[in-house]
Amino acid sequence: MTDGQQAKSYRDLTKIADRLFMQSDDDEEQLAYALDSVEPEVRQELLASDLLNAYQVFYYYFREFPGELAKERLLLLPATSLSHKVVLAEIDYVEVEFRVEQGDPVITLLDEGQVIAKYHGKDAYHSAMQFIDDSY
Repeated sequence: MTDGQQAKSYRDLTKIADRLFMQSDDDEEQLAYALDSVEPEVRQELLASDLLNAYQVFYYYFREFPGELAKERLLLLPATSLSHKVVLAEIDYVEVEFRVEQGDPVITLLDEGQVIAKYHGKDAYHSAMQFIDDSY
């Protein structure tokens, strides 16, 4: 928030989220586009709230399908869980973690607990998958 701006109340955020869900008919692609139309400050509040699930946030940032197992894991978690790591998958002994750090999506790759690569931004997931494809 910048000076002079106040965070939306939970009630206001709930109304905005409900409107976006109705507008998108609960389709993740349409929801991502609907979120693009919201003021950046409000969008960040929604992306870090319990009003969205972790899959909706993943899809918003990356606009990619993470695979069925990762999607199921993310659907069960609220967006607030993304302030900590969420394990998306284990691919060829590499653990793929997703988190959001100060509004920035991050994908971290670990091999036996050691970070082998870390990617930030909207291309992070694609870059991480490319790294795995090229290296393993």
